[in-house]
Amino acid sequence: MPTLPWITPNRPPHSTEVHVFASRFETRTLWGALKFLVRTPAVWRQVRGAPGVYGASLKAEPLKRTFWTLSAWESPEALKTFARSGTHAPTSRGLAPQMRDAKFAAWSASSDDLPVSWTDVRRRLR
Repeated sequence: MPTLPWITPNRPPHSTEVHVFASRFETRTLWGALKFLVRTPAVWRQVRGAPGVYGASLKAEPLKRTFWTLSAWESPEALKTFARSGTHAPTSRGLAPQMRDAKFAAWSASSDDLPVSWTDVRRRLR
């Protein structure tokens, strides 16, 4: 599963400001990377049905023990609701001991600029 391509569960209104969120996780071990991969499908199903999500993608580099997420939301509150509910909340708590490093970035963008490029995401997460 190198990359889960950009999905658009809810189409954003044209020329609307959206909340973009990106993350980079590095696990301590390959075992931790495997645990991340095994738990990804359930969280991905939650993303597909989350209220307020406009799009999402995930890039996995399991042999490097690194995972990148990218999502766009109608508001920071919609993202917080998602992160604190469903499968995501217990999954993130359960994987926390496996993490060596994590970085996060959030910014506003126009819905017309979605999806954001992975090049831009990597630059923001340096």
